[in-house]
Amino acid sequence: MKRLIGILLIAISAASFGTLAIFGHYVYVDGMDTLTVLFLRFGVSAVFMTIILLLRKEHFPRGQILVQLVGMGALGYVGQSFLYMTAIKYASSGLVALLLYLYPMFVFILSVFILREKTTSVKVIALILALTGSALTVDPNGGQLIGALMAVAAALIYSIYIIVGTNVMKHVSAVQSSVFIFASAGAVFGILAFANGAHFPASNSGVLAMLGIIVISTIIPVVTFLAGLERIGPTNAAMLSTLEPVVTVLLAAWLFGERLKPIVMVGGGLILIAVILLTRSELTKGNES
Repeated sequence: MKRLIGILLIAISAASFGTLAIFGHYVYVDGMDTLTVLFLRFGVSAVFMTIILLLRKEHFPRGQILVQLVGMGALGYVGQSFLYMTAIKYASSGLVALLLYLYPMFVFILSVFILREKTTSVKVIALILALTGSALTVDPNGGQLIGALMAVAAALIYSIYIIVGTNVMKHVSAVQSSVFIFASAGAVFGILAFANGAHFPASNSGVLAMLGIIVISTIIPVVTFLAGLERIGPTNAAMLSTLEPVVTVLLAAWLFGERLKPIVMVGGGLILIAVILLTRSELTKGNES
């Protein structure tokens, strides 16, 4: 049951993260800039999660765990987000997305060498299917080398974030960890946003889209990912998260009328097969234990 709950939590996280690009489209149309969006995204989320923490009467993390949580937010999320958003200026969004989804492979490698996670044939096959599916789902059109390098660096930083989070989640709850990850990321983006001139929502539609980013694309996916990470481990969590581009593509087709190419549908199918393989493997492992 623990593994099943973990799988469902990661699936919810991936589906929720998949809405970020959709809401992002609407906030940019409303005239907001990236730094202000990220400041509001993490800053408001931190306030909300702090209230939840106090209502649950959970204590604030201390010592080394607190330092790691602050690092996950101020370095992990900020570094990954900054590199990702900057990479898009130098390379196509499709190529950047493709290179970002190298992170399941990085997580797999780091888990084997750092966490001594056991390698299985099912994980290797699922990893290959997930990476291939992600490559087919996005539409890389090329770009400058610096953009590609930034996207790879973003993938590596996110992989380290997941590995660090695997240890941290053994000591704190998803609510405790989220408060400080959000707060530290929000503080950094707040300084950058006001230093460059913040641009807040100009209309009701912008406000609603920003709320969507905060609740649906941030609070729900981050909390469920951290909770699922503790239950099924970093490699499985990373590979199951490849559901995210499938959700984004489907939502874009539904809301913006973007045509689904056959190759994209094949890519989505490969990702779903990888998810099914991992799910069956994890559930079988859970029943045996």
